[in-house]
Amino acid sequence: MTLLGFNKVFLIWVSLDILSRGLLMEYDFLRRTALSFYKNAKYLYTQEEYNLAAFNIEQAMQLLLKYFLATKVGEFPKTHSLRRLFRESKNLCTDLWEFYQVNASIIGNIESAYMASRYYPVYFEGIEIKEMLKIFDKFIEVIDGCL
Repeated sequence: MTLLGFNKVFLIWVSLDILSRGLLMEYDFLRRTALSFYKNAKYLYTQEEYNLAAFNIEQAMQLLLKYFLATKVGEFPKTHSLRRLFRESKNLCTDLWEFYQVNASIIGNIESAYMASRYYPVYFEGIEIKEMLKIFDKFIEVIDGCL
C-alpha cells in the first residue's frame, strides 16, 4: 500500500527518524547539564574539593545515562542508582553494558558519592577522583558511540 507514492515502511522509518530527532532535542538539556557537572568536577578536582568533585561526577554520569535512555526509549526510570540505570541500558547497547561490567567497582564508588558526599563524613582522596575522571572520559566515548 502506498500513500502519495511512498510505501508504509518508508513512512514509518521517516516518522521514527523525526520522532528520534525530536526526542534528542527534547532531552538535550540532560546532556548539557551532565557536561556542566563534569566540567565542574574537573575544576573542583584542581581545587582539592574531592567530595564535591565526586558528587559532580556522579551527577554527570547519572544524567548522561538518563539522556541515553530517554533518547532510546522515550523515558528513564526515576532513580539515582547508576547500577540500575546501567541495567536498564543493558539491552540497548552492548558496549555500554560491557563498559559497566569492566568498571563496576569504580562505578560503585561513583554511585556512593551521591549519598556519601552529601550526608556522611566520608572523604574521597585525590587519587580516587583522578580515577573517576579517567573512567568518565571513557564513559563519554562509549555512550556517544551508543547514541
